[in-house]
Amino acid sequence: MPLKSFKPVTPSNRYKVWPSYEEITKKKPEKELTEPLPRSGGRNNQGKITCRHIGGGHKRKYRLVDFKRRKREVEARVMAVEYDPNRTCRIALIQYSDGEKSYILCPAGLQVGATVQAGENAPPTPGNALPLRSVPLGTAVHNIELRPGGGGKVARSAGQQAVVSNREGGYALVKMPSGEIRRFHENCYCTIGQVGNRDHMNEVSGKAGRTRWKGVRPTVRGMCMNPVDHPNGGGEGKSKSGGGRQHLKSPWGHTKGQRTRSKYKGSNKFIVERRNAKKR
Repeated sequence: MPLKSFKPVTPSNRYKVWPSYEEITKKKPEKELTEPLPRSGGRNNQGKITCRHIGGGHKRKYRLVDFKRRKREVEARVMAVEYDPNRTCRIALIQYSDGEKSYILCPAGLQVGATVQAGENAPPTPGNALPLRSVPLGTAVHNIELRPGGGGKVARSAGQQAVVSNREGGYALVKMPSGEIRRFHENCYCTIGQVGNRDHMNEVSGKAGRTRWKGVRPTVRGMCMNPVDHPNGGGEGKSKSGGGRQHLKSPWGHTKGQRTRSKYKGSNKFIVERRNAKKR
């Protein structure tokens, strides 16, 4: 998917790099495959802010994407490629032979009119869903299940892909997009190919307003606050000490760079090699 730049007739256009959207073939989503998406503004049921920097933004509808690929051994035809405001990649509208429609994540190279299928006997071509035991070694996959039948959870963002590197003892060894090598049960389903919209990481919004359209509110640095509002607040001028020498923290006490993953997390046994092998 190519990107396009703009003439700098305004300050916001000077650095703006947006997608061309030329791969999108249908503008309005299927009504029966959408549902309302209420917004919380980052507040809980008591009205208190529990997640900062959330609020406003354009109204959205949630697209019901089939991450489980429920219909097995049935061919479906790709009807359209659509934009999804709730995720970075595009989604594909597929229709089965019995007339049922569904949304799937659109992999790179999937065109309108192509056929996709889910099942053990499906060929390993982009858009088809297979169990890991049926995927040829060295194949790029996405939308991987963590548990058999649980639906795809891993590698779903734009441009992401994981590689099936080996199989042993009923498990498949998969190299994750982060570089981590992890075991997945061989009955877990995955989708062949790389997630589309690979140039998403090169987009430049060009102005703060577009970030507000996405529902992201401004972030104020802790150093600019008062001591009552943040551990890094206070001091004279641009003080990194906060009036007295201290380590930088978040409002909840976490030191910057502190690991947040539990040492005794149950899924640690499935990790063969961490993304940074030196820090184990």
